[in-house]
Amino acid sequence: MAGDLVAVSDSQFKKEVLENQEPVLVDFWATWCAPCRAIAPVLEDLAGQYRGKVKFAKLNVDDNQDTAQQYGIRSIPTLLLFKGGKVVEQIVGAVPKAKLEDAIRKVV
Repeated sequence: MAGDLVAVSDSQFKKEVLENQEPVLVDFWATWCAPCRAIAPVLEDLAGQYRGKVKFAKLNVDDNQDTAQQYGIRSIPTLLLFKGGKVVEQIVGAVPKAKLEDAIRKVV
């Protein structure tokens, strides 16, 4: 996992995401998911670009099914953008970097 991307688990989700003061983009992914692997470099790039403004986290849905189920994750990759502990944006699929940047700019 790149230095600007944090792996979170079911047990860490509340502290790392919901209680975080800055906006958090959570990538719900799995190792076997080709689109998840395709979008990973884009997320790493954005995590560096928005360091200190937005936290970037990855949650493996195979290892952390409780959180994925709680947020109704049915397709991966699904990216949820949290602000103040609430979902403010949802993006499903490996989308272009510009679409991700548009969503991020709304919360910074």
